[in-house]
Amino acid sequence: MRLTCYTFGDYVPPMRVAPASREWMDQTPQGFAYRCLPLNIANAHGWELLCPARITAVWDGGVAPKSVSVFGPGAGQTAVGHFGSGVLTFHVHALFVTDPGWNLYVTGSPNTAKHGIAPLTGIIETDWSPATFTMNWRFTAPNIPVVFEKDEPFAFLFPVPRGQVEAVEPDVRRIADEPDLQAAYQEWSEGRNKFLADLRVQGSDASKRGWQKNYFQGRAADGVPPVPDHQTKLKLKPFPGLPPKPKA
Repeated sequence: MRLTCYTFGDYVPPMRVAPASREWMDQTPQGFAYRCLPLNIANAHGWELLCPARITAVWDGGVAPKSVSVFGPGAGQTAVGHFGSGVLTFHVHALFVTDPGWNLYVTGSPNTAKHGIAPLTGIIETDWSPATFTMNWRFTAPNIPVVFEKDEPFAFLFPVPRGQVEAVEPDVRRIADEPDLQAAYQEWSEGRNKFLADLRVQGSDASKRGWQKNYFQGRAADGVPPVPDHQTKLKLKPFPGLPPKPKA
């Protein structure tokens, strides 16, 4: 699957492979947040578009587009109040195109929060549309200045197959009807409860280990070989070339 960024002239919007790291995760004691592999994978599950210049945006609580004010070198060209109702709109100065049958999922960077504003999420049919898209955020409260620093991500995107979610057949079953699965779950549950109890015992093996690594290692239980296609990190390809110096 190819994801192509078509530029308008020589300017390439600043973008990067999304990192697995997050500042708030760095600040957790002993970096314990990184022990949660699902967080790590989600963090790195796409590409980020970066703010080309620092902006400050404020919403006065009104519904008109002019109720959102944007200040700084990135005002106007980078972000504006366009839709109204407390929505801040970022321009994407490029055309993204996916292979036939693939959409582009566009949102804010996962597991990242900004005080006073939240990302809106869109799924775009980028395999046929010749139109650019915008990335939008909605203020959560009025009169709170929100700053996007230069090179801070304002959008996070990754391709998804069109129609795949509609092909899913939801089902509900009793776990007792699947004896092998029930036994595996019971083994995991008992092992988890024992580990948590032993964790509070000074000098125990659990207290020395600090955390169970079965899921991180792709194992259903201790002693079981890891799942062959288990992932502990993603290796996305970057867009070729380095972006030129962003326009002020």
